[in-house]
Amino acid sequence: MLKDVLASDLKAAMLSGDKERVEALKMLKTAITYKEVELGTRDTGLTDEQVIDVLTKEAKKRGDSAVMYEQAGRTEQGAHERFEQELIAKYLPAQASDEDIQSAINEVITTIAEPSMQQMGQVIGGVKAKLGQSADGSRIATLVKQTLS
Repeated sequence: MLKDVLASDLKAAMLSGDKERVEALKMLKTAITYKEVELGTRDTGLTDEQVIDVLTKEAKKRGDSAVMYEQAGRTEQGAHERFEQELIAKYLPAQASDEDIQSAINEVITTIAEPSMQQMGQVIGGVKAKLGQSADGSRIATLVKQTLS
């Protein structure tokens, strides 16, 4: 399970003395534990898909924070956030390319009688169902909007 991989990587980072990596992995472990408590699954743990959801949200937070720090001229904090985002990305499934997303969009659109901007939510939902965790929702929405307009 992905949670076990994180735990073993945390142990390895602790043994190697990599403080920045230890800090980031502890943060991820804490985020997973909070989600387990929230869902009442502390005893059984989260599924890999649920862990991926948590990691995806954490990576997005780090990316948003990095942008804000960089815009404020705090490049050191921005670099730290980017480091954490890249670390988290190593545990996430490979992201679909824009071509893969566009292909899925085209497949979903062919199932709609008269595709228009009013069916944007329906198309996005269909693409998310096809691609799952491998595509970011904002990228899907942007490409769907471009395709339908």
